[in-house]
Amino acid sequence: MAGQTEHKHIVIVGSGFAGIGLAIKLREAGFEDLVILERADDLGGTWQANTYPGCACDVPSHLYSYSFAPNPNWSRTYGKQQEILEYLRSVATEHDVARQIRYGAEVVNATWDERKSIWRIETAGGTLTADFLLSATGIFNAAKYPSLPGLETFEGKAFHSLHWDHEHDLTGERVAVIGTGASAVQIVPEIQPKVGNLTLFQRSAPWIVPRMDRTTSVLERSLLRRVPLVGKAIRGSYYTLIEGFGLIGFVDNRFRHPYELLGKMQLRRQVRDPELRKKLTPDYMIGCKRAIFSDAYLPALDQDNVEVVTAGIAEVRPHSIVTRDGVEHPVDTIIYGTGFESVPGAFERFVGCDGRTAAEVYSKRPQSYLGAALAGFPNFFCTLGPFGAAGNQSAIFMIESQITYIVDALETMRSRGAQRVEVRPEVQEAFLDEMEQRSRSTVWLTGGCQSYYTTADGHNAGLYPNWSFEYRRRTSQFDIDSYEVNA
Repeated sequence: MAGQTEHKHIVIVGSGFAGIGLAIKLREAGFEDLVILERADDLGGTWQANTYPGCACDVPSHLYSYSFAPNPNWSRTYGKQQEILEYLRSVATEHDVARQIRYGAEVVNATWDERKSIWRIETAGGTLTADFLLSATGIFNAAKYPSLPGLETFEGKAFHSLHWDHEHDLTGERVAVIGTGASAVQIVPEIQPKVGNLTLFQRSAPWIVPRMDRTTSVLERSLLRRVPLVGKAIRGSYYTLIEGFGLIGFVDNRFRHPYELLGKMQLRRQVRDPELRKKLTPDYMIGCKRAIFSDAYLPALDQDNVEVVTAGIAEVRPHSIVTRDGVEHPVDTIIYGTGFESVPGAFERFVGCDGRTAAEVYSKRPQSYLGAALAGFPNFFCTLGPFGAAGNQSAIFMIESQITYIVDALETMRSRGAQRVEVRPEVQEAFLDEMEQRSRSTVWLTGGCQSYYTTADGHNAGLYPNWSFEYRRRTSQFDIDSYEVNA
């Protein structure tokens, strides 16, 4: 009928690792009536959006990939942006879900219709309805900019790492990099050799530990293709190694000492200047904020054309940045390596049954149930929601756990002929109380720093404070008794 609103059983928002993985596993379970809404013109999520120089993963490729789609052909220990994107494209094509992605379809608003028990979704490309709304938007998709006096007066070029300007030539320029997070650590070694001067504005020094990245040999790749068990063993080894970071995070921060010694030894080995070493020595426990794997960052800072400034920025002028010690630093280009907003942008557009957005709910207190469901949002599931991400494991491991849980939930609904499912508020509250109790002694809250791991008032912002294998056990099956289910 002309003018009739399109209806889908399942709408997935986002075509990164989570969105593609959800579509694959849902189709394997017999759910064909689905669509993936993607705001960009290509799939890939984080790996499509971030194209800055040096962009790469900080988790080894054999672990930062789907367990059901191993890739024996990784060219390096740590995958670079383009290779990871090509991997995602190949998986989407091989599993025939690429055709179910709708590009240029950014969600403008998604509102729960209680009367009809459906989601009404307005997109940049039209309107549709859905029985189930699945958010796979990720947590690093909205650039965070610093609030600095005079920022709008700057007359040079300025851009965020998420929105890298590839047309702008940095050769010979006076470049300011603001921030020392993972993106900045990757960018600095790439641009340092070509810029005239690089001034790094550092609020706090990150812990840098050896990356030990290398290219893989033809022989290695051939062996992995011929003997898949070798790839599984490598994946398992990386899993165990990274899981061990939980000893620092939520077991006992005294386990930090060997890791801190490793970081200090690398700093002493790679930075000659004792004054610079002092600036680059963190004043908080490792693990309090994200530790960064890099072999190139510290040597880049020890070059003659680089200055590390720790005085703090007082104001930005048309052609310079002035620090609180009164020094004026001439600048042609500002690069913001200041990270991402803590709440996914799409959460501002998901409206639950009481009229509040998911972002409004989150702003009062980071909340969800298992990082996969949210009270007040019927027929809604998400990946990497609050307390569904781990500080001690690959995001892909956590995403796959959530995919298993969500697919089982939808299969349970189908088998029961049910139309509406919503986590019970008291169940969610008990889960949040457990998360808060377990978080109190974690290094994230007691390690002497402030980061996106914590809220402004000093609470856990959403990391799961326990082992990832324990989380996988909890999400291995849909716990229907924790939900209100209506036919």
